[in-house]
Amino acid sequence: MFTRFPELNALLTGFTHAVRDLLGDTFVGAYVQGSFALGAGDAHSDCDFIVATTELPRGDAETELRRLHDGIPARPGFWTQHIEGSYADTASLRDAGGLGVPWLFCDHGHRELIWDTHCNNLHTRWILRNHGITLAGPPIADLVDEVPPDALRAAMRADLPEVLRGIRTWASFDLAWTQRYTVTTYCRVLYSLQTGRVASKRGALEWACRNLEARWRPLLTQVMDDRDRGWDPDDPPRPGSLDATYAFAAYAESFAG
Repeated sequence: MFTRFPELNALLTGFTHAVRDLLGDTFVGAYVQGSFALGAGDAHSDCDFIVATTELPRGDAETELRRLHDGIPARPGFWTQHIEGSYADTASLRDAGGLGVPWLFCDHGHRELIWDTHCNNLHTRWILRNHGITLAGPPIADLVDEVPPDALRAAMRADLPEVLRGIRTWASFDLAWTQRYTVTTYCRVLYSLQTGRVASKRGALEWACRNLEARWRPLLTQVMDDRDRGWDPDDPPRPGSLDATYAFAAYAESFAG
């Protein structure tokens, strides 16, 4: 099946049937990307999807998709709270020429769809092209071109100086989860900057342990060891971990030059 979680597999199957019925002839395919596509999805992951369409959903199709997503988190089960993804037209999905086009987006666990560029990036295209899991439709390689390594490196170089500022706009650094997420995000950006590829969260942390200066290993190990703490609004960062995270951010940003 698609993942190692039967409940998630059932949700994905039902979801795919529902959106195919709602979109009709405009439905092209449905795919899993993100951590599950990279083989690293676990109980603390969200499940990222892309639904490819011949045109962006508007009118009745958009209304019905909004109704569908409004109801999913209200269903019983665990994974109904943990899906995220976008509805992308095949023209803008194909390659970097489509960057900047807003897609109809479902944020992690949210009930309201928004028009956003969250999934419209080279990172998503790389994962889809190389590791995307087909739920329905043609092979994803028929829909997404290869992402040149230098193009991915250039995107990461541009993103690197904005990582910390961007996280501050939506996450609180009073939470241990944010501290771990920040370190992991920098590791993923550095991995792509160095390799022209995309790694899972765990894969990027392990790469960083092997390749970055040894002084960062205690911080990187702490982030990996604390993964099972998950997201807890009452869980503060470990003593000293934020200072180490800010120092690591400054170190990572030095690679942008």
